[in-house]
Amino acid sequence: MNNKLISAEDAVKKVKDGDTVMVGGFLAGGHPDHLVRALVETHSADNLSIISNDTGTTELSIYKLVKSGRVKRIYASYIGSNPETGRLLMTKEAEVSLFPQGTLAEKIRAGGAGLGGVLTPVGIGTIVEEGKRKIDIDGREYLLELPLKADVALIRAHKADEAGNLVINGSSRNFNFVMAMAADYVVAETDAYVKLGEIDPNHVNVPGIFIDAIVKVGDTHE
Repeated sequence: MNNKLISAEDAVKKVKDGDTVMVGGFLAGGHPDHLVRALVETHSADNLSIISNDTGTTELSIYKLVKSGRVKRIYASYIGSNPETGRLLMTKEAEVSLFPQGTLAEKIRAGGAGLGGVLTPVGIGTIVEEGKRKIDIDGREYLLELPLKADVALIRAHKADEAGNLVINGSSRNFNFVMAMAADYVVAETDAYVKLGEIDPNHVNVPGIFIDAIVKVGDTHE
């Protein structure tokens, strides 16, 4: 079994110019702040595409990433807590694509599951449908939403073992769960790091097969 435990600085070295990066979390809940901070402070990858539910708040490191000028495309659901993302949307300095929250989650899930897309009635008759294919099923119209995948996913967990099996508590599961399956390289930031076998298999939210690297933060060992 390969040792997946590495530093945040080494983990973000996998991010290259032009990469698409998924960032887990719902505002501060489940946000991998240490990993994103390392990406901002120790790595200079440019022309990035970011997939994030909300691009965080001004207190979180993802705000600094968006403000750095290195992000050229953003796929999100809610951006009201990050004024820099709103500014980029208005000035068109970056391409900002907004989706209903459930639709964004399903697009990511489809990417991880290898599906060709998902059909949803959400957005029919609104600006959400612009530029999208409509499909009629039994007299009802649906939008075809294409899958989203990434080169790298930065996610947050409560506990990880040596194999990368993750426990993600409560609402922190949010986008962390689906993003773990939709990227080529997945890094999990975790509070606790334990030996293989110390996590009850019934409590595992994300199997270690999806996790390439683990970054431990804080002083919790169990």
